[in-house]
Amino acid sequence: MILARSILFLLMAGTIADAALAESVAAVRPVRAGNVIAESDLEILDETITGTVADIAEAVGKEAKVTLYPGRPIQTTQIGPPALVDRNQLVRMVYVSGPLSIATEGRVLDRAGIGESVRVMNLTSRQTVSGVVAPDGTIEVGN
Repeated sequence: MILARSILFLLMAGTIADAALAESVAAVRPVRAGNVIAESDLEILDETITGTVADIAEAVGKEAKVTLYPGRPIQTTQIGPPALVDRNQLVRMVYVSGPLSIATEGRVLDRAGIGESVRVMNLTSRQTVSGVVAPDGTIEVGN
Protein backbone atom coordinates (compact mmCIF):
# COMPACT_ATOMS: atom_id res chain seq x y z
CA MET A 1 0.00 0.00 0.00
CA ILE A 2 2.81 2.42 0.87
CA LEU A 3 4.54 1.59 -2.43
CA ALA A 4 1.34 2.33 -4.37
CA ARG A 5 0.95 5.70 -2.61
CA SER A 6 4.59 6.56 -3.33
CA ILE A 7 4.19 5.76 -7.00
CA LEU A 8 0.95 7.77 -7.20
CA PHE A 9 2.65 10.73 -5.48
CA LEU A 10 5.58 10.60 -7.90
CA LEU A 11 3.24 10.45 -10.91
CA MET A 12 1.24 13.43 -9.62
CA ALA A 13 4.41 15.41 -8.86
CA GLY A 14 5.71 14.73 -12.41
CA THR A 15 2.40 15.90 -13.90
CA ILE A 16 2.47 19.09 -11.82
CA ALA A 17 6.11 19.74 -12.80
CA ASP A 18 5.26 19.22 -16.49
CA ALA A 19 2.36 21.67 -16.18
CA ALA A 20 4.65 24.23 -14.56
CA LEU A 21 7.06 23.94 -17.50
CA ALA A 22 4.31 24.20 -20.11
CA GLU A 23 4.08 27.58 -21.82
CA SER A 24 2.40 29.56 -24.56
CA VAL A 25 3.85 32.30 -26.74
CA ALA A 26 2.32 35.78 -27.06
CA ALA A 27 3.23 39.02 -28.82
CA VAL A 28 4.72 41.85 -26.74
CA ARG A 29 3.47 44.50 -29.18
CA PRO A 30 0.96 44.44 -32.05
CA VAL A 31 2.23 42.51 -35.08
CA ARG A 32 0.24 43.39 -38.18
CA ALA A 33 -0.95 40.73 -40.61
CA GLY A 34 1.64 40.13 -43.31
CA ASN A 35 4.63 41.05 -41.12
CA VAL A 36 7.38 38.53 -40.41
CA ILE A 37 7.70 37.76 -36.70
CA ALA A 38 11.02 38.50 -34.94
CA GLU A 39 12.17 37.09 -31.60
CA SER A 40 11.90 40.58 -30.06
CA ASP A 41 8.16 40.57 -30.89
CA LEU A 42 7.48 37.60 -28.60
CA GLU A 43 7.27 36.63 -24.94
CA ILE A 44 6.55 33.44 -23.00
CA LEU A 45 3.34 33.13 -20.95
CA ASP A 46 3.16 30.75 -17.99
CA GLU A 47 -0.06 29.17 -19.17
CA THR A 48 -0.76 26.37 -21.60
CA ILE A 49 -3.62 26.68 -24.02
CA THR A 50 -4.39 23.95 -26.53
CA GLY A 51 -3.72 24.96 -30.12
CA THR A 52 -1.24 27.72 -29.30
CA VAL A 53 2.43 28.09 -30.14
CA ALA A 54 4.50 26.60 -27.29
CA ASP A 55 8.02 27.65 -28.31
CA ILE A 56 9.36 31.02 -29.50
CA ALA A 57 11.52 29.28 -32.14
CA GLU A 58 8.32 27.89 -33.65
CA ALA A 59 7.08 31.42 -34.47
CA VAL A 60 10.27 33.33 -35.35
CA GLY A 61 10.56 33.87 -39.11
CA LYS A 62 6.90 33.04 -39.73
CA GLU A 63 4.38 35.53 -41.09
CA ALA A 64 1.39 36.73 -39.11
CA LYS A 65 -1.78 35.80 -41.02
CA VAL A 66 -3.86 38.08 -38.76
CA THR A 67 -2.93 40.93 -36.44
CA LEU A 68 -1.37 39.54 -33.25
CA TYR A 69 -2.20 41.50 -30.10
CA PRO A 70 0.02 41.90 -27.01
CA GLY A 71 -0.52 39.40 -24.21
CA ARG A 72 -2.78 37.09 -26.24
CA PRO A 73 -1.48 33.56 -26.88
CA ILE A 74 -0.67 32.99 -30.55
CA GLN A 75 -2.78 30.25 -32.16
CA THR A 76 -0.90 27.92 -34.53
CA THR A 77 -3.38 28.86 -37.28
CA GLN A 78 -2.51 32.57 -36.93
CA ILE A 79 1.02 32.17 -38.32
CA GLY A 80 2.49 30.51 -41.40
CA PRO A 81 5.42 30.57 -43.77
CA PRO A 82 6.23 34.00 -45.21
CA ALA A 83 4.30 34.70 -48.40
CA LEU A 84 6.24 34.00 -51.57
CA VAL A 85 3.41 35.01 -53.89
CA ASP A 86 0.96 37.88 -53.45
CA ARG A 87 -2.57 38.46 -54.67
CA ASN A 88 -2.70 39.53 -58.37
CA GLN A 89 0.92 38.52 -58.97
CA LEU A 90 1.65 36.91 -62.34
CA VAL A 91 3.18 33.46 -61.94
CA ARG A 92 4.16 30.44 -63.96
CA MET A 93 1.74 27.52 -63.54
CA VAL A 94 3.14 24.05 -64.16
CA TYR A 95 1.42 20.70 -64.58
CA VAL A 96 3.69 17.64 -64.65
CA SER A 97 2.57 14.04 -65.16
CA GLY A 98 5.35 11.62 -66.09
CA PRO A 99 7.07 12.89 -69.24
CA LEU A 100 4.25 15.40 -69.92
CA SER A 101 4.88 18.96 -68.74
CA ILE A 102 2.56 21.89 -69.43
CA ALA A 103 3.35 25.46 -68.39
CA THR A 104 1.30 28.63 -68.71
CA GLU A 105 0.90 32.01 -67.08
CA GLY A 106 -1.55 32.61 -64.26
CA ARG A 107 -2.65 35.27 -61.78
CA VAL A 108 -2.54 34.43 -58.06
CA LEU A 109 -5.81 35.06 -56.23
CA ASP A 110 -4.46 34.82 -52.63
CA ARG A 111 -1.22 35.25 -50.66
CA ALA A 112 0.69 32.04 -49.97
CA GLY A 113 4.05 30.73 -48.83
CA ILE A 114 6.12 27.73 -49.88
CA GLY A 115 4.11 24.52 -49.71
CA GLU A 116 0.77 26.26 -49.20
CA SER A 117 -2.22 25.77 -51.45
CA VAL A 118 -3.30 28.78 -53.50
CA ARG A 119 -5.95 29.58 -56.11
CA VAL A 120 -4.65 30.72 -59.49
CA MET A 121 -6.52 31.94 -62.57
CA ASN A 122 -5.18 30.59 -65.86
CA LEU A 123 -4.85 33.73 -68.03
CA THR A 124 -5.41 31.81 -71.26
CA SER A 125 -8.60 29.91 -70.32
CA ARG A 126 -9.79 32.16 -67.44
CA GLN A 127 -10.32 28.97 -65.37
CA THR A 128 -9.48 29.02 -61.66
CA VAL A 129 -7.44 26.10 -60.34
CA SER A 130 -5.68 25.28 -57.09
CA GLY A 131 -1.99 24.56 -56.83
CA VAL A 132 0.90 24.44 -54.41
CA VAL A 133 3.61 27.13 -54.21
CA ALA A 134 7.04 25.74 -55.10
CA PRO A 135 10.28 27.18 -53.62
CA ASP A 136 11.02 29.02 -56.88
CA GLY A 137 7.59 30.74 -56.89
CA THR A 138 5.97 28.61 -59.58
CA ILE A 139 2.59 27.05 -58.87
CA GLU A 140 2.39 23.27 -59.26
CA VAL A 141 -1.15 22.31 -60.30
CA GLY A 142 -2.92 18.99 -60.68
CA ASN A 143 -0.72 16.98 -58.31
